[in-house]
Amino acid sequence: MSAAPYVVAGWLFLMGCYGIATSRNLIHAVGCLAVCQSSTYVLLLAVGYRSGATAPVFSDIAPGSRPVVDPVVQALTLTDIVIGATLTALLLSLVIQVAKRHRTVDPDELSELRG
Repeated sequence: MSAAPYVVAGWLFLMGCYGIATSRNLIHAVGCLAVCQSSTYVLLLAVGYRSGATAPVFSDIAPGSRPVVDPVVQALTLTDIVIGATLTALLLSLVIQVAKRHRTVDPDELSELRG
């Protein structure tokens, strides 16, 4: 197995973190958080990948006759996608409420939220 998926996952995570740290727009920050979340998809699929393996559908093959991809990792990836979509929707709805109440999506202009 090559190190390419791990490098891609790390690069996606770092680019998402950089975007969050430098963002001057809450919508952009939510998008960068989604990019960070997508790095976990790549990482999970890289962990569960097996070279030369087939899909984990066991109706047409005998057990142990050929290698299959780990179905647990695929299920975790699908769960991660659903959680990421839900989190993105929740954060975007909060950004909409902030924009309605404060008339801005720039985090620096939200002085009322500072303690």
